[in-house]
Amino acid sequence: MLIFPRRSRIVFVGDSITDADRDRSALPGGWGFGQGYVNHLHNMLTAVYPDKDLMTVNSGNSGDDIMEMAQRWEDDVLDLEPDFISVMIGVNDAWRHFDGTLRQAAVHEPDEFEEVYDGLLDLTRARLPKLQGIIVMSPFMFEANRDEAMRVKVEAFSRASQRVAEKHHAIFVDVQAEVDHFLTRQHPCIASADRVHPNERGAMVVAHSWLRSVGFEWERSAFDD
Repeated sequence: MLIFPRRSRIVFVGDSITDADRDRSALPGGWGFGQGYVNHLHNMLTAVYPDKDLMTVNSGNSGDDIMEMAQRWEDDVLDLEPDFISVMIGVNDAWRHFDGTLRQAAVHEPDEFEEVYDGLLDLTRARLPKLQGIIVMSPFMFEANRDEAMRVKVEAFSRASQRVAEKHHAIFVDVQAEVDHFLTRQHPCIASADRVHPNERGAMVVAHSWLRSVGFEWERSAFDD
């Protein structure tokens, strides 16, 4: 059964995978959800659960690591007073270990990442006492070789995300597991040009993992009147 009560407000926050070229001029929940998994989720929830009147808000921001996401948490999450939040962060924290010297960017370790992530969810629980649920999505790569250096680093941030989810009794969406299942039959190039940013097919893989985790009923035929 779908976990969201009628008229729930769901805010998605994260990096470019969530952002996916969303329209920043759009009213929250109105339009411009981007071309990624949030758009797929908005469409699926609206089409299959029209009686739920669910509000979807995309607060993703391209390029964010955990520190940058934390700086905008007030405006892009708390001020929106969500009933549920869904967070995907970590791939840029991993990526900066490889391109950070060229970009002269700050590099964060998984333990620091985990501490900041934990603090954000503590703050959210304190500021939003009516919050009904948190969904933590793992960072991922469309990379089948589990020994590849960046994939190993992404897995470290994924484990940190899972520990945070467990501490806060959040739903943990293991996106990497869904991606790995897909990669047993298809090459990464089918879903992502750079192994990180999904195309529309890759975004549907991500969306599928989220829908399975929140009780989406694919064969739903009756409304909850």
